[in-house]
Amino acid sequence: MPTVGLFVTCLGDQVRPDTVANAERLLVRAGCTVEVPLIQTCCGQPAITAGEPEAAARLARHWVETFEPFDAVVTPSGSCASTVRHWYARLLEPLGAGWLPRVDALASRTFELTQYLVDELGFTDLQLAPAGLRVTVHDACHGLRNLGIRDQPRALATAAGVELVEMSEPETCCGFGGSFSASYPEIATHLADDKLAMAAATDADCVVACDTACLLHLEARRAVTGVGPEPVHIADLLASGIDPSREANEGAL
Repeated sequence: MPTVGLFVTCLGDQVRPDTVANAERLLVRAGCTVEVPLIQTCCGQPAITAGEPEAAARLARHWVETFEPFDAVVTPSGSCASTVRHWYARLLEPLGAGWLPRVDALASRTFELTQYLVDELGFTDLQLAPAGLRVTVHDACHGLRNLGIRDQPRALATAAGVELVEMSEPETCCGFGGSFSASYPEIATHLADDKLAMAAATDADCVVACDTACLLHLEARRAVTGVGPEPVHIADLLASGIDPSREANEGAL
């Protein structure tokens, strides 16, 4: 099985380390050898959205040098994986033609977590059982539109034994959008409230997504309004069904 470099992301490191740990547990369960490079930093997405391409290029160069040795790079963030795949060639092209083959090769083996488990490894049933929850899915914009992530989290959740119920507009933006929510808070707030209302209408126990930033945005609005089910990352949902005693016997985390 491949050796995977786990990209933690800024939000994973600073706000949701448990989600990163759960992503690692799932990868180990799927048979991967997982390493977490300690020298990794931000992928550069915030610098890109802030209009700072030079700063983003420095981060991108370091990111490539850090993760190049691995068979695959996996992250519990569709937006960060999308940054690598869709921005790095443009950011690093000014450094010389020698960078483009390196960027293209690494981008082609960089994946969001559910995308890697389902599309690359062919794992849909990790033999998990998260207590028969009723779940609805929010399709995060970068993952859906740039990476084609839609069916993968649903396949994993369904195989894990949850009841999947679709909200009326799962593909509508939640309003986070990186710096968009900071620049246009009134619009971002309305989008989040609309998304939570749609999730609430399903009577789901939780709303699941593949991007921590979206979930934090929804979580903040839910704390204010009290509307909607709990926002939960797909890695946390799936890992909740892991039997700790079995995991210890299998030599996982």
